[in-house]
This record gives sequence, structure tokens and C-alpha cells, in this order.
Amino acid sequence: MSPLTIISRDAATGPVLEITGDLEYGTAPDLREAVDRLTLASGQLLVLDLAGLQFCDSSGINALLAARNLAAEHGADIALAAVPANTARVLSIVGLDRVFTIHADAATATAASRSTAS
Repeated sequence: MSPLTIISRDAATGPVLEITGDLEYGTAPDLREAVDRLTLASGQLLVLDLAGLQFCDSSGINALLAARNLAAEHGADIALAAVPANTARVLSIVGLDRVFTIHADAATATAASRSTAS
């Protein structure tokens, strides 16, 4: 098991959370708390950068959905970036690849949002 690390940074489009380690039953509440601490405004994009994600179970998927719901409550959008192949496969199997916008990396996610906003 790898400990979960969440680093928050700001981009021109909104907050980016860099998630590293294992997102599972014991650590999913950490992601929920990190998202709850964010100040999201209408029109912003919350990017969850999963480049360092090593494992994600159903509790982790549920935490991603909770982040999506919170963003929607604030009128913000959400995107996943650098989704590892094993997690992308699970998202696809359960149809969440049609719920989340998925980008190759965080830079692409924030660039795509900026060009859409122009």
C-alpha cells in the first residue's frame, strides 16, 4: 500500500489536485476532505491529476464521483487527467468515462478549458 498524497495548486482555470498513491477505502475520505476545502466558483474547472495514482478501488471511484457532485453544486466543471490504464478500464466498464471528461495530462486539461472559454 502506498500512502495517499494530495497536492493542491491553482491554474488559470481553477484548482488542480495532484493525487499520488492509493485511493482506497482508508484514504478516500482524504480526497473528499481536500475537495471540501477548495473554494470553487461557477465556471471554474477542477482538475484531478491522477498521474501518480497507483491503485483505485470502488471507494476511490466513489470519492471521484463525490468530487464531481461538489463541483457541480458550485457551478464548476471537473476533469480527470493522466488516468492510469487500470483505473481508465474500470471507469470505462462502469460507464464513467462518459461522465468524466478525461485528458492525457493536467496541462492539456487546463489548456482545453482555456480554449473552450475563449
